[in-house]
Amino acid sequence: GLLVCGCGCSFACGRGRNARAVWAAGLPLLGIDRDPDALRELVAAAPGVLAVRADLEARDVIPLRPGAFGAVLVFRYLHRPLLPAIEALLRPGGWLLYETFTVAQRALGRGPRSPAFLLEPGELRQSFPGLLVEGFEEGLSAGERPEALARLAARRPD
Repeated sequence: GLLVCGCGCSFACGRGRNARAVWAAGLPLLGIDRDPDALRELVAAAPGVLAVRADLEARDVIPLRPGAFGAVLVFRYLHRPLLPAIEALLRPGGWLLYETFTVAQRALGRGPRSPAFLLEPGELRQSFPGLLVEGFEEGLSAGERPEALARLAARRPD
């Protein structure tokens, strides 16, 4: 999902696994998802989260003001037409933290299989040309059930 912080935002936040952690840290947060039941569950668990119902992929637009957010967090979500709009949400000095699957996930036999939901090698690093890349990694995660992920930490210049 996508989170936006400070005030932050979470896109495709679902029931809010990641949004709840941000909220628990005391950061203002806005969550966006198309599923009203998931949003109700998120707000019940984290009552300070502002929930917005929107289908981000229906019109390839984000119903938020550009430059309004101190952070955007995206987890396990990829819709390439929205990448420029995600970058545009950040105010000067704002941070983007993005993590999602790469094409190597297919070899693990679980998770997304469609190329629409899987990043090519190095793709995430190149997807936000207006941001300064502060950290990037790509490969298998640790743990019992490793996943093939790309992770990016980038910020909009001041």
